Amino acid sequence: MSAEQPQGTRAVLAFGSNLGERDVMITVAMAEVAALVGVTMVGESSLYETVAVKLHGVDFDAPAYLNAVVIVHTTLEPHELLAALNEIELRHGRVRDERWGDRTLDIDVITYGSLEQCDDTLTLPHPRAWQRDFVLAPWLELDADATIPGRGRVDELLASTDDTARRTSSETM
Repeated sequence: MSAEQPQGTRAVLAFGSNLGERDVMITVAMAEVAALVGVTMVGESSLYETVAVKLHGVDFDAPAYLNAVVIVHTTLEPHELLAALNEIELRHGRVRDERWGDRTLDIDVITYGSLEQCDDTLTLPHPRAWQRDFVLAPWLELDADATIPGRGRVDELLASTDDTARRTSSETM
């Protein structure tokens, strides 16, 4: 008999941190996401390190980022999930003073099933995920057949990036 599938919609979430104890921040935030009512953790990637990307481009003077991706199943609606993730960010000192600025914690909803939508608070799939190796590489680690709705296969998208994301641990967290 096969294992029972988790309830809800499959969602991909990306984590990033370039301030403080980055690895601890992401590990604790992943546990908090897994503890949310209506969320079942399916998989967690390794940590990947990348240079900071700002509005003006790569910033080699800014602290480097650690990044990771998780796959969850959730019964939360997309905006409910985003609100819960924003609360976790706030508890970890997230400040939104500068767009694409340094941060203690960033959690993005990358995909929510095959939903494609855009409103004032949430665009799905994430509008720049298809260009970001720090999202694509850890996601591909979890799902070799991953696709971004409206964009294509993650492996093909990753092949078209600079692919600067480097795994920092050989084990998943």
